Amino acid sequence: MAADPGTSKSRGQVITVTYLLTAIDVSCLFMQFAVTPYLARSLGLDTVGFGYLQTVFGVLQLVGGPVFGRFSDQYGPRAALTLSFLSASIYYLILAFTTSIPFLFLSRVPSIFMHGLPGAQMIVTDLTTAQERAGALGKLGLCFGLGIIVGSSVGGYLATRFGLYTPTLIALAASLISCVIVMIYIPAQTKSKQEGRAPERGKPGLFNFGELVRLLKYPGVMAILIIKVFSSFPIGVFMLMFPIVSVDFFGLNAATAGYLMSYFGILQLVVQGFMVGRLTSRLSDDTLLLLSVVVAMVVGLGLVVMTNVYHFCIIAVPMVFTLCVSGVITDSILTKAVPPSETGAMLGICASIQPLTRTVGPAIGGYLYKHYGVPSFGLFDVIVSLLLLIYLVNRQTKQNGAKNN
Repeated sequence: MAADPGTSKSRGQVITVTYLLTAIDVSCLFMQFAVTPYLARSLGLDTVGFGYLQTVFGVLQLVGGPVFGRFSDQYGPRAALTLSFLSASIYYLILAFTTSIPFLFLSRVPSIFMHGLPGAQMIVTDLTTAQERAGALGKLGLCFGLGIIVGSSVGGYLATRFGLYTPTLIALAASLISCVIVMIYIPAQTKSKQEGRAPERGKPGLFNFGELVRLLKYPGVMAILIIKVFSSFPIGVFMLMFPIVSVDFFGLNAATAGYLMSYFGILQLVVQGFMVGRLTSRLSDDTLLLLSVVVAMVVGLGLVVMTNVYHFCIIAVPMVFTLCVSGVITDSILTKAVPPSETGAMLGICASIQPLTRTVGPAIGGYLYKHYGVPSFGLFDVIVSLLLLIYLVNRQTKQNGAKNN
């Protein structure tokens, strides 16, 4: 039986298991990411078709994120994570026996409820105080970075030695084992009794998007959500085009490009796992948000003048910093802005931002790269970051003036 999350010891145990589950989930996902392009090619899917496949995945994740968040609030984290890992198991099962392009697209359908990382964020949010939250959420980034490194390297090795379907079968087994771990160690409910549940309001259904709109009306939520979207969007667009940039602009082969992505994963592991917690204990959320936007401008300027892969390796350090800090801080601020009984729904909305970028980003990135080249990504980043910086400074000035009055 799962331990009662009311005690400090059991809270620590649940959070540790949650970190473990996150690492497993991300590793499985990136094992699949490592082999899907080669599987798609072997089935005769061209580059345009693969783009459609990625768009389908993005749209399903975009729609499923908010619904998954509300499901967690209503039925608890154990049910939510079980749903996520069972959906992943079905996803890997279909993929493991895919021998045609229609089945490849069908395998994406269960991804609508594959939200292991947001599910872990919901548990960590419930079991930490407002002061601890940003640091604890940052540590999830360590698990994410570890998953990228392990999943990408292991997936490539297994596919090379034992065939394209082997990593997917391993991911299927790991997801089923994770379901068992969830049932044993994750409590049915992690919200304290004092937090209670959201008012019934006629028990609105999971697909009642009016309830999600209601969350956006809490003070400050819409503003921070807009900041969250635009602070990561320019770099997100660049990263979506990175496979093409690495070949056309840097002239890398597949193996070297893989090493470069592993380097990116190591940077994320270090920044989110070791730096974010220390920064949040010393600086306020608003200060860190401003800092991340300023660093994003530096990244944009770096992309404008970048000419080779060594320049990118240097630029990647502040790039990962701004992505990690802005992501963790905005998640922390948004979960503090809504009642504790609705933090799951709020994190579900946050989880939809990355799929939104994956859905609309390729069209924007493709246009910029085709007509203006790599420097256009940097200029785009500088313009958006400058506008965000002006907005944040004005916002803080108004807040300080209101406090003084």
